Amino acid sequence: MALLVLALPADVDGVPAGLLIGYGAFLLLAAADGARRGLRATLSIGASFRRLALPLAVVLLAVPAGGSLAYGAARDEAKEQALLERLSAADAQVKSADGLAFDKAEPILAKALDEYEDLGTNKAGSRAGKLVPARLDAYYESVSAPYEKKTYCEAIAPLKHLRGLGGTFDKDLLGARPAKTDEPLAHSLYECGTAALAVATATPTAAASLNELLGTFPKSAHATRVEPAVRAAVKKRTDVLDSAPDPCVLTVELRTLRTTLNDMTDASLEGITREAKEGVQRGDFACGTDQFKDKDYDDATKTMTEYAKEYPDSPQAAHARSIAIAAEIADEEPAAGKSLPPSEVPGGARMILVVSNDGPGAVDLLYTGPMTGKVTLKTCATCTKYPGPILSQGKKIKACQGPASKYPKTTLLLPAGDYHFLQKRGGSLTVAGDTKTSKVKIEPGYSYTNCLYVTSGF
Repeated sequence: MALLVLALPADVDGVPAGLLIGYGAFLLLAAADGARRGLRATLSIGASFRRLALPLAVVLLAVPAGGSLAYGAARDEAKEQALLERLSAADAQVKSADGLAFDKAEPILAKALDEYEDLGTNKAGSRAGKLVPARLDAYYESVSAPYEKKTYCEAIAPLKHLRGLGGTFDKDLLGARPAKTDEPLAHSLYECGTAALAVATATPTAAASLNELLGTFPKSAHATRVEPAVRAAVKKRTDVLDSAPDPCVLTVELRTLRTTLNDMTDASLEGITREAKEGVQRGDFACGTDQFKDKDYDDATKTMTEYAKEYPDSPQAAHARSIAIAAEIADEEPAAGKSLPPSEVPGGARMILVVSNDGPGAVDLLYTGPMTGKVTLKTCATCTKYPGPILSQGKKIKACQGPASKYPKTTLLLPAGDYHFLQKRGGSLTVAGDTKTSKVKIEPGYSYTNCLYVTSGF
């Protein structure tokens, strides 16, 4: 009875060896004592009682033996239950990783995989071990869930994890499971990469996904779709550059495509790369033109100035400079922005306009009309500001009245027409008082002079 109290319920480790040895010694002593008493005792019993002695002895021996067998079975069941509990705990870890970003889920999943591998290899004959293959099927299904939901960029990391298990997990247990992820991974890389083609902030970038697709699965059906998809993305934007309501947006997307293509290594994309580069150049010009028409003169000036610098050999570089100058004038005098400056200078007779600088500091003179341009006059070393305001003095300023050689000057040859002028004195240090606009009508057969000066107030 005491042994039962100590041994039950049966657990995985069984009864301590010392207890069993002690119990065996106790039984031997009891048997020896019984034998001693039996030999000394004088019994007067009948034959019928003597016949019961052997069956009773057998029963007494069978009870401990049967109990030992029952206890062994109970201990084996306890072991099985312990292994099933480990399996259940691993299942719970896999479930707890649902919904987590994969970089957060991966350490949790790694612990579950360690349990599955140990149970499936070292405890393969147990009930828990025999359930491991089904658990691995469930694991692959759970981890690849983003692919089934068509969230392709999110699916890439877990699919790469599943595919890579073939190099770290028991291959006999895994079987063909890693190879089955090739198609979903290639598909995910394609979908994620092509969706990011014109998105500058995409993570991962289009180049990263498509390069991995072409490098890892070069013979896959999805790899053959890359070149047509990229070409279509470029063509979709270049075909409508001249008619789009907002070519600046398309140009930003084309610039992103160009960057993507520059980062890609596949030789089949070289032609598309050139198309994207040409599209960006066309887009920059279309964008600056659209900004001018929308009276966004500051941005038009910046866009067209940059265009002329970046593409100095372009046939449109001179026109871009003209648009930048006209936009800068229109930013001060909106009437100068009624229409784009012409792309070509008109032919015919030219009239002379001599411009002199009667003031301190160099001055930029910008003009637009039938012809657009910009000239810079050097500072007049001996000139000073005229007193002002003019009207309050009751006097008219008489500028450029000294010797002609005193004033820095330049000569413009202009076709006839109406012109807007912008005088910016001091270059980048120009202040409001040193910026002036004016309008001049140039008529055929005449010569003109213009004197630029500065007043000290208004």
